[in-house]
Amino acid sequence: MNQQVTISVLMGVHNPKEPLLSRAIQSILAQSFPHWELLIYDDGSSPAYWPLIQKAKKADARIHCLFGRKNRGLAYALNQCLLQAKGSYVARMDCDDWSHPERFKKQLAFLRAHPQYQWVGSNAELTDEKGVWGFQRMPERPKAQDFLFSSPYIHPSVLFLKKFLVENGGYNESSRFLLCEDYELFIRLHQNGGRGYNLQQPLLRYFENYQSYQRRTLRRGIREMKLRWDGFRKLHILNTAALPYVIKPLLTGTIPAPVHHSIHRRLKKNRAVMEKRYGK
Repeated sequence: MNQQVTISVLMGVHNPKEPLLSRAIQSILAQSFPHWELLIYDDGSSPAYWPLIQKAKKADARIHCLFGRKNRGLAYALNQCLLQAKGSYVARMDCDDWSHPERFKKQLAFLRAHPQYQWVGSNAELTDEKGVWGFQRMPERPKAQDFLFSSPYIHPSVLFLKKFLVENGGYNESSRFLLCEDYELFIRLHQNGGRGYNLQQPLLRYFENYQSYQRRTLRRGIREMKLRWDGFRKLHILNTAALPYVIKPLLTGTIPAPVHHSIHRRLKKNRAVMEKRYGK
């Protein structure tokens, strides 16, 4: 298929699982907006996973695979995709999430109609192996204060203006931000004068299960605590009232994964019940 690329989709994978990868790719193939390319960077997966990634490449001529010899982390993988991106816009997508068929069309229309914003995300349904179990509402027009509790953007829901992302250095590959790459990115973009918006429709199904909480270790909590201290200072929101939010990831990292998963799931389920009906 020979056509102009408007949106380049960036996806980093490491030992991807089925049927999640196929489902994620199918959601891109089903987009009502057709002028996209999907760049998949294999971040040093084990040989057993190579056939699965090669299979993904054969699904459509708009899908391109890049292969790394060693695992360097998500930030490196996304930067490698960004270097190859042909589109004027770049969309994020993870290999275990699902995008609504109208996602690209709606997000692209928004950015074209609102040049004061350089990226746009959305709300999300929360899902696991059994299906949708919760709902995540994001602030519509995030401000500096919205960074206190957590990142006010769901990273794989976002469509960026590529020029702005590149001019601001892309993703930071430092090990200081391992598993916090998106939080650091959005703090930096806000600090540099950029602004994002969240469409209040759930245009993404975000995969979150028990294993997601096993990655929230004490070591990761220490990295995020340092990021918050420096980031809040740069956003001019570091004060006495912000200190509990600075140490929040450190405390979270001490909670056993089963307990953290149970608490978080209960809160999200309760919030989903309280939410008003929303369009799908």
